[in-house]
Amino acid sequence: MSQMTVFYDGACPLCTREIGLLRRLETRDRLQFLDISPPGADAFCPIPQKQLMARFHVQLANGEIVDGAQAFTEAWSQIPYLVWLRPLGRWAPTRWLLNRVYGAFLTIRPSLQKLIGRLVS
Repeated sequence: MSQMTVFYDGACPLCTREIGLLRRLETRDRLQFLDISPPGADAFCPIPQKQLMARFHVQLANGEIVDGAQAFTEAWSQIPYLVWLRPLGRWAPTRWLLNRVYGAFLTIRPSLQKLIGRLVS
């Protein structure tokens, strides 16, 4: 069975909540989740840790690493409840829009991380 690797920031409360949801929904054991937040993670990261921490990345079963909207739709395609989103993410106009929304989210992510961190602690 082919697996896809999902790279995530385990030190980010927002990210760990999202990954927790993906873990609960993913029932076919096709996603492997790799926390890339520990110091020294560059030793086991296929690309620089800083680059992985900046945007959402997945490594496909063939070894290709994708990010942004494509990474989300590839991960969603492995989850029975979300597989219907994959065609939307592969359609160029929707992918363009998803990447713009994701880019806007990344600008407010640090503030959301702080807020979520305070709420959970």
